[in-house]
Amino acid sequence: MFKHDQWVRPDLKRYRGLLFWSLGLGVLTFVCAGALMFTSGYLIDFSARMPLFAAIYVPVVLTRAFGIGRPVFQYLERLVSHNWVLRITSHMRRKLYQVLEKDAAFIQERHQTGDVLGLLADDIGHIQNLYLRTLFPTVVAVILTVIATLAIGWFDWGFALWLALLLLVQVVVVPAWGLWVEAKRKATQKALSHQAYVELTDSVLGLSDWVIAQKGQAFLTQATQAWTRLSASQHQSARFTQWRDLVGQLAFGAIPVSLLVWTSLTWTGTQTAANWVGAFVLVIFPLDQAYGNIAKGIAEWPTYRDSLQHLNALQPTARQLPAQQAVPETFATLQVQAVDFQYSPEAEHLLRDISFTVVRGEKVALLGPSGMGKTTLLQLVLGDLTPTQGAVTIDDVSTLAYQAGRSQLFAVLDQSPFLFNTSIKNNVRLGNEAASDEQVAWALAQVQLTDLIAKLPQGLDTPMAEAGFGFSGGEQQRLALARILLQDAPIVLLDEPTVGLDPITEAALIQTIFTTLADKTVLWVTHHLQGVARCDRVLFLEDGRLTMADTPQHLAATNARYQHLYALDAGK
Repeated sequence: MFKHDQWVRPDLKRYRGLLFWSLGLGVLTFVCAGALMFTSGYLIDFSARMPLFAAIYVPVVLTRAFGIGRPVFQYLERLVSHNWVLRITSHMRRKLYQVLEKDAAFIQERHQTGDVLGLLADDIGHIQNLYLRTLFPTVVAVILTVIATLAIGWFDWGFALWLALLLLVQVVVVPAWGLWVEAKRKATQKALSHQAYVELTDSVLGLSDWVIAQKGQAFLTQATQAWTRLSASQHQSARFTQWRDLVGQLAFGAIPVSLLVWTSLTWTGTQTAANWVGAFVLVIFPLDQAYGNIAKGIAEWPTYRDSLQHLNALQPTARQLPAQQAVPETFATLQVQAVDFQYSPEAEHLLRDISFTVVRGEKVALLGPSGMGKTTLLQLVLGDLTPTQGAVTIDDVSTLAYQAGRSQLFAVLDQSPFLFNTSIKNNVRLGNEAASDEQVAWALAQVQLTDLIAKLPQGLDTPMAEAGFGFSGGEQQRLALARILLQDAPIVLLDEPTVGLDPITEAALIQTIFTTLADKTVLWVTHHLQGVARCDRVLFLEDGRLTMADTPQHLAATNARYQHLYALDAGK
């Protein structure tokens, strides 16, 4: 898995300096903790034999030094390790955004929505825990094992190897045993959790049928049986964890016992040598903290593995763009030339042989049932997507060549405009950050919001809640339209901006849109016909093809199907 990993390995190399500092400080923390107990043990033994302050001055000073050093190094280790991990996860989140942003149009084709949401919510956090709870403690414990073995080996290599074996039980044997037992159980629990959510959702959605059939008990049985099995499996995991931790503690307890036996045989020949007995025995106890959580961290490896697999499966789609050109100050035509589009070679064509030309200043309505590719066609015009066949051009230059400066060429108003938790003035000024307060006020006046702003206690400086909460749907769209006026792009793409509005508000907003955008080129995606008469042409997209293309007046007079659709849309 790590051989082809593109998420963890690159960051290990990129931030290896911080990694070494973090591991070094972690080791120093436990070295100081062990040295504190070592000098304390020596001090206790020596002062019991010779209670003279002058004789124990050096051990007292060392005890104080190591007592101060342990929390200082621990604090520095926490700062460095969390800085290192946050840098990595920050980089991962940026990378994840870039992957999803570049590949957003393909997400539904290649991934289930739940998978992507799970990726965003959990997987990056799991990688963070992989470092903090598994990688760091394990590496630090291995280094401490080497240091302890070498230190004891200075006196007795036979006992040093025995000590190394006991420490490796903590680092290797107990964690491997826990992982071996729990790996399959974790997979079962994951499947049961998924099954439980599915069964509960299906049962709740069909609740009325259960009630009508008077099968309340059957409903409870079906809705809870997976949860019952999941709970039983989790209880088994909890009991095993207790046994695993007990075995680990017993194995660790064998270390001070072994040290006690070894020191009794080796360091009790004289009274002076006996001062070291307590030092050697006590030094091991602080290391329990270094070894104690390794098994718990490694037991989560199946979760970390799944997260790594999710991340590495979500690779960015490379898209070759032509050499970027300066955005033209003016243009004559926007052309869609024999465009075909499919999300992947295996997928069906969403659009086939789409061709039309929009003259500068023209207003074109793009109609059609939901799911027929209208929004996809806007994305092709905007340059978010690349046609499988054909091209979208402005005066015979592909729109893909204008991506570096496309905000100077295209403005977009969709059904859910982005409004942020800042002032009204700042939200509108996103269209042109250099706009003055007078220009912002002018744009708001054009979209008929002057009276509303005047009634607010802070006027233009009135703060907005996130997503525009506190303003009606029509007011939110007018604020976004004011932003477009400040942006002053020559081509405006409208992606069903009136969805969810009541008929009166919708009609008023449509009138405002076409009044304020009178000098702009407009391509308007809509699912019904209110306001379409204001457009110069109507294109009807169905089953990936254009089936109607004419002026709304001519279609209304001569096309029976358009007349029927118009009647249905009007509720006649």
